Amino acid sequence: MISLPQQAQNVIDTLKNATFEAYAVGGSVRDMLLAKPTKGWDFTTNATPEEILKLFPDSFYDNQFGTVGIKIKATSEEKIEDIYEVTTYRSEQGHSDHRHPDKILWGKTIEEDLSRRDFTINAIAFNGKKLVDPYDGQHDIKRKIIKSVGNPDERFKEDALRMMRAVRVGTELGFMIEDATLHAIQQNTSLIVQISYERIRDELFRILSSTFPADGILLLKNSGLLEKILPEFTASFQVQQKSPKRHHMYDVGTHSVFALKNCPSIDPVVRFATLLHDIGKVQTYKKDDTGLITFFNHEVVSARLVKAITARLRFSKKDAEKIYTLVRWHQFSVDERQTDSAIRRFIRRVGIDNLDDMLALRIGDRLGGGALETSWRLELFKKRLIEVQKQPFSVTDLHVSGFDVMKQFDCQPGPIVGKVLNHLFAEVETGKITNDKELLLQRIKELKDENSLQA
Repeated sequence: MISLPQQAQNVIDTLKNATFEAYAVGGSVRDMLLAKPTKGWDFTTNATPEEILKLFPDSFYDNQFGTVGIKIKATSEEKIEDIYEVTTYRSEQGHSDHRHPDKILWGKTIEEDLSRRDFTINAIAFNGKKLVDPYDGQHDIKRKIIKSVGNPDERFKEDALRMMRAVRVGTELGFMIEDATLHAIQQNTSLIVQISYERIRDELFRILSSTFPADGILLLKNSGLLEKILPEFTASFQVQQKSPKRHHMYDVGTHSVFALKNCPSIDPVVRFATLLHDIGKVQTYKKDDTGLITFFNHEVVSARLVKAITARLRFSKKDAEKIYTLVRWHQFSVDERQTDSAIRRFIRRVGIDNLDDMLALRIGDRLGGGALETSWRLELFKKRLIEVQKQPFSVTDLHVSGFDVMKQFDCQPGPIVGKVLNHLFAEVETGKITNDKELLLQRIKELKDENSLQA
């Protein structure tokens, strides 16, 4: 027997006590039937926005779609815990931009409201006692099927983002898309260009954040949507890698999807970088007379491409820079003969905060190419990353400061202070002296006596 959380039931009861109909609806009901946790409860009612506002003093309404936001406070504190959305029954007319209705009419029945919903599993309503399920969404939940309400071609022409949403919901739930619904997506992929890049990016990130992100990318590919949103990547499925003296078993695109599948990070930014890390191989492909395939400098080209992609999809500056960095430097060497200075240069390029993410990309890359998860060289490299970080990476890491220099040299702030500190850092970095305060103070005194830096 299913039941609503008390705060959700309170919303329905408040509306019912005022003689209105009210139901929880959409993904929250779907998740409840799946015994999955849900937070953002949505409701629908025959009350108008103005009538809803009167019943819930701590609510707001500032849109044209009949949706009132109700602030739900935490049970033991005054802070806002959630925002519940209550929308008046409605029907829609015209969708000239393939995203928003041209005209909204208030509806009279719950069945009329459910008829405008996207998928059968989201067109189920519950008021705490009665389930309203006119499109047999419960049956599709049991079958693990994503199926459009009514004519799928009409549903996607009304709102083209629903095509991405079908893939995303299917990926999140582990459901398949019903044949007629998938066919309608394939016939309407050109409409996705009507959707803002921000909304496409958000749906893509939710796919990448799911338990099975690689399945979601393949579903985007099979639906034809991937060609519209990431054409640079879909071209990689045509680029072979298997050749003499090469360990790769798959084409570039398949390898990249497998790399994503095996990437241990749950961060969608890292997963996106893993998916696109070899995207430059399309442009750098070469095959010589012996059949050897090479992709010289593909990481440089890949980085340039992801820079354009993240700009197109309106990524934040922080996320775009991280993706660029991970892709640009993913071809790092783990040769045991590397010097500490070489490893230090690698850390500076990648950034200390990105080291774990870079290693996660490398693990996905290895497993996605048919190699083992790690090797003795990679494990040694990890240990050396830790050891090298114990040494200073910049002047600010020294155990002396400009004040120590000024005291010893009896001078004011000026160029000599920087010269001394940079000299000390160079000596510490090359191992000529350790980063010990007493030793560094003594070295400052020696530099003063030598008078070699006071030019």
